[in-house]
Amino acid sequence: MDILLLLAFIPAALALNLTPGADMMFCLGQGLRSGTRAAVAASAGISTGAMVHVAMAGAGLGALVATLPWLFDVIRWGGVAYLLWLAWAALRSGGMDGTDVQPLSARQAFRQGFIVNLSNPKVILFVLAFVPQFVDPTKGAVFLQFITFGAIISTGGFIVNGMVGAFSGTVGKALTGSVKFQRGIGYATAAIFTGLAARLAIMEKA
Repeated sequence: MDILLLLAFIPAALALNLTPGADMMFCLGQGLRSGTRAAVAASAGISTGAMVHVAMAGAGLGALVATLPWLFDVIRWGGVAYLLWLAWAALRSGGMDGTDVQPLSARQAFRQGFIVNLSNPKVILFVLAFVPQFVDPTKGAVFLQFITFGAIISTGGFIVNGMVGAFSGTVGKALTGSVKFQRGIGYATAAIFTGLAARLAIMEKA
């Protein structure tokens, strides 16, 4: 791998990681609802999902999603339905009936983060648009270069999103004694998930 391309890729990837987006908002919501441990686990799930997208793009499967609108829409609307289900679950677990918010385990948060990222077809299209700019077929296996660059993006995303989630988890823990705050957590988390669902619903392939 060309070391100059790698050095150019790292700051570009970091800039992308620091840009607020759906993954960051998801970890923020998980931190508020379930604390730091769940937020970090959700970030790990998101990064794992991103690596799956990178592997698919490197294997050429991303071109299939890019050329078949119906496949793109199937994945996208599946993600919308899942996010709306998470929003409803957040309302039911706290806020609607005045009961305490039921925190997620780390395993549950990881699974949700993984599914949310995997059900966003825009990720694989982004990988197809961004990563090939730094891939040099003359420097070795293209697939391994995709995986390397993807690992850099995923690792940076895990750190940044995990820190955001950990911060929100700390704030949430400090205010758990407030009944109003507990009730508001359910509404706030549901609003975040609903907003992410709306964002996914209105996105276009190109």
